[in-house]
Amino acid sequence: MSQQEFWNIKFLRDGFLYGLKPNTFISSKIKLLKNKTKVLCIGEGEGRNAIFFAKRGFDVTAIDASDIGLGKLEQRAKEENLNIRTLCLDLNTWEDEQKYDVIVASYLHMHKDERAALFVKIEESLLEDGYFIGEFFSTKQLDFNSGGPKDIDLLYTEDDFKRNFLYCEKDISEQEIILDEGKGHQGDACVVRVVIQKL
Repeated sequence: MSQQEFWNIKFLRDGFLYGLKPNTFISSKIKLLKNKTKVLCIGEGEGRNAIFFAKRGFDVTAIDASDIGLGKLEQRAKEENLNIRTLCLDLNTWEDEQKYDVIVASYLHMHKDERAALFVKIEESLLEDGYFIGEFFSTKQLDFNSGGPKDIDLLYTEDDFKRNFLYCEKDISEQEIILDEGKGHQGDACVVRVVIQKL
């Protein structure tokens, strides 16, 4: 099953699977971004993070494999009179030549052997002093039932990030948290939180 087919099945249901609020960790870092303008949201799904940034005056682009998820984002943006660019594609084929001040991701599903190439693209797409901010399910999430894949190949460790982004300043930590993100993410969870700044 392709990424598009997988996520279209999830997003086909009524409402917003992961709610309307932005990811708590990502939104908590807004103070770091005072002089930033261009934001790229990758694996953005139904658009909760993109909407959050657009409402605060950022120039936002959102990428996702699901045309259904992006359709929900586009409809919500229209209703709220927000201008958000959307790109429907698998991140493995992303060749965006734009540069961004900020790239964000929440609970991105990428196979372990695909991550290094994606992380290089992210680093290359960041402007100097730009940030990559994200929250990802830890491999320890297999012990919890609050959401996320049950395939360890789609889960993350701190080392996944520490081994990459070699020319960046990194703040990476694994934490247990309580998720409250729509119907899709509820309850105790274990995550890897990442704030990476390109030097």
